[in-house]
Amino acid sequence: MPDPAPTHPTTPPLPQKQSAWRFTRPTQDGAHSLPEVFASVRLPAANAAWWRRFLAFVGPGYMVSVGYMDPGNWATDLQGGAQFGYTLLSVIMLSNLMAILLQALSARLGIATGRDLAQACRAHFPPIVNILLWLACELAIIACDLAEVIGTAVALQLLFGLPLILGAALSVLDAFVVLFLMNRGFRYLEAFIIGLLSIIAACFAIQVVAAAPPVGAVLKGFIPAPQILTHNQMLYIAIG
Repeated sequence: MPDPAPTHPTTPPLPQKQSAWRFTRPTQDGAHSLPEVFASVRLPAANAAWWRRFLAFVGPGYMVSVGYMDPGNWATDLQGGAQFGYTLLSVIMLSNLMAILLQALSARLGIATGRDLAQACRAHFPPIVNILLWLACELAIIACDLAEVIGTAVALQLLFGLPLILGAALSVLDAFVVLFLMNRGFRYLEAFIIGLLSIIAACFAIQVVAAAPPVGAVLKGFIPAPQILTHNQMLYIAIG
């Protein structure tokens, strides 16, 4: 009988390449950002109607759109429209194009690397740059949350006459509602957000019909106006 083939010890796996920067830890194989919410989208059957398969993907899009419909944006847009009419519509158009590019790049980063933007920065930037980026993000989050809390308090005062302090305290309930829906599943949270956005869209449609804006003036507003760069108040609102 032939001798059995010689056995060799299992070759140990090669160590992962360590990052060149201190205080950084490489992402482990198979690890994902926010593993508690990382999951695939469940699709209907292949023979299902196209609109049912399309609806399976629109939830994340509506979740992202919430970031562009906060009270701070509304307050800035209302102020710009009240003071300068349709002149700043070109700024809104450019801002939306930049937002589309930003979201597309973020999605491609996540699909190609399995990392979010924070993880990618940690892996490729030195610690001092990451600390500065973290501080900038924290300041942006604080500014955004302040605008949303104050906007919610003002809205509750206008609708129901509640004091601003009480309205700001009630706005804390939003976080508990989101956490409760996340615990039930992201589909519940998506349905809740889509419902709120549908109400907002209906209100906008009613306001547009009631205001009956001149189409010519609206289209002209999408053309960038040179005075935006020279008018201090107009430039300030455009930055906002």
